[in-house]
Amino acid sequence: MGYKGLELNGKVAVVIGGSSGIGQTLARGLAEAGADVVPSARRLEQVNIAADEIESLGRKSLRVTCDVTDRGSLEQLLKVTVEAFGKVDILINSAGFNQCTPTLKLSEADWNRLLDTNLTGTLRACQIFGSHMIERGYGRIINIASMGSFLALYEVAAYCASKAGVASLTKSLAIEWARHGVCVNAIAPGYFRTPLTEKLVMGTARGQEILLRTPMKRYGELQELVGAAIFLASDAASFVTGTLLVVDGGYLASGVNQ
Repeated sequence: MGYKGLELNGKVAVVIGGSSGIGQTLARGLAEAGADVVPSARRLEQVNIAADEIESLGRKSLRVTCDVTDRGSLEQLLKVTVEAFGKVDILINSAGFNQCTPTLKLSEADWNRLLDTNLTGTLRACQIFGSHMIERGYGRIINIASMGSFLALYEVAAYCASKAGVASLTKSLAIEWARHGVCVNAIAPGYFRTPLTEKLVMGTARGQEILLRTPMKRYGELQELVGAAIFLASDAASFVTGTLLVVDGGYLASGVNQ
């Protein structure tokens, strides 16, 4: 008999921000590990594509939109998912965006919009789905942190503040909810190849600096985040909570590389 702690058979996962980028990759990865997965985001056409992909793997899915700035839409997402599947075991919070602006020129409106999505949006989802998990006495919540949770990144002060907040919120919820059987952790990706990063870093001085400071000397591929998510979502991680699991090719450990 093999070790079965990493299987997600019979688990139900909701991935918010699950129709593109990291979220879509993780939604597919959880389905491949055996979970039924509901990938939700703002645009229905993208949600449909992501749900089709889940179902093509032989898993069940739903087509429900949500917006993390709208508490009612998150409550509806939970309600519809529980009506269809009876429970939610796993929540991944992957909705978020970045904005590169010199901080002196950053308007309060832009600051508030970014914080409301990246940090307060994560809080809203954790509150709504966490309440359901606490009632059941079981849950796995995985937030998406960043290198900006630990380090300053040039001209993205609001993003870094939001992701430092996500890291702190993750730890706070972990210690509050541990006694209820709910584990709250985060994945902190380094620099990954996505449509967004291709515009910002490919062939730029910023991109060269990233590669210089990354011991593996390359960007991550999104699929390389899946193992971390499956682990944190699984019963193998039953004694893991309040942790930020860094997946960064050695970037955070990097001091002098040559």
